[in-house]
Amino acid sequence: MPQKSNVTRRRFMGGLATALGVATLNPFELAAQQRRAGAAAAPAAAKAPAVPYDSMAKLANNENPHGPSEAVRKAMTDVWKYSNRYGYPDGGIRQAIAEAHGVKPENVLISAGSGEILKLVDDVYLQSHKLVVGPEPTYQSVYQYTTNSKATAIRIPLNKDYTTDVNGIIKATKLHSRDVGLVYLCNPNNPTGNIVDKKEIAKLLNSIPEEIPVLIDEAYHHFVDNPNYEPSIKYVLEGRRVIVARTFSKIAALAGMRIGFAIAPADMIQEMSPFINSSSLNALVKYGALAALKDTAFEAKMKALNKELRSRTTSELAAYGYETIPSDANFFMVNIKTDMGPIQTKFADKGVLVGRRFPPMDQWLRISVGTDEEMKRFMTAFKEIFPAGKPTSSSAGA
Repeated sequence: MPQKSNVTRRRFMGGLATALGVATLNPFELAAQQRRAGAAAAPAAAKAPAVPYDSMAKLANNENPHGPSEAVRKAMTDVWKYSNRYGYPDGGIRQAIAEAHGVKPENVLISAGSGEILKLVDDVYLQSHKLVVGPEPTYQSVYQYTTNSKATAIRIPLNKDYTTDVNGIIKATKLHSRDVGLVYLCNPNNPTGNIVDKKEIAKLLNSIPEEIPVLIDEAYHHFVDNPNYEPSIKYVLEGRRVIVARTFSKIAALAGMRIGFAIAPADMIQEMSPFINSSSLNALVKYGALAALKDTAFEAKMKALNKELRSRTTSELAAYGYETIPSDANFFMVNIKTDMGPIQTKFADKGVLVGRRFPPMDQWLRISVGTDEEMKRFMTAFKEIFPAGKPTSSSAGA
């Protein structure tokens, strides 16, 4: 059954100085502070890890462990000369993104990571008491941002094979069509790593009222090697009310630099533009993104390496008796056959950072694909934490 939930506004308590400080923040800065406060209060490891961060195997946040390409690093280094300027030339990043994706500049909105796109989509299309419909579990930010708009999330559980229940999303959207402000999909889905089949995307768009916006988060699309997958930009070109969110944080390895973008019909870009913080991007990341768009050889190398290490690790887990969900992303989920409760701490004590709990999949652990050395460290730690099981020859849901 769909799970209908309100997201409770987090209350900040403090003195006058704190109130005045918060009042000066723009919405994105305030949201960032709220996320940091939530992270600090979350039940993470009870003690600081014994291993320094720089020495940890970082398999928790779906990053590119190899860092940006040499071309990207050089491009960013070369524009330090603009670090003291406001009116520097931006290199034509919006035009370059448009050309790389076969759209016009008026179809592109650039942001500080694709997370900012998810935030402003909420601000624009989830006005007070509107509904957002999407899968559960998935990337949670859209649901969390409903705090600001007083919207409600209708969360549709995954199918038994852990794929997105598109039929359930269609049913819920049509049932509440007068109140639905947004439909959300993450493709490939995070945390499961599997795709939403291109036929299912088409069925969704052809089945729900055409005026309802659909946000498709394609943060991991560069890693996909699956004939049943198809990017959704073609629906923008058809004039559908589709917003495609993408990022340079993943395969381009610019997670710490923050740049992403939306591709959507021009009228939707115009609707969203007033809500963007146009000064949030720095010179270095604009030129780094330009170089990343051109460095297709690096992208292909990262895709192949990710697939190789993901396949090797999931095969080792299967041989050790632990099933995984087939993934087309730079992460995967493994069934650890026990509650996630203390697992992050146990891995951290062994120098390995792993993913958090993703309810209701409380016995599944998300692992980002790291370097060759990091994945070997993960398998060593895994075998020290979990007992061997009966070897399995298939993945979950296969």
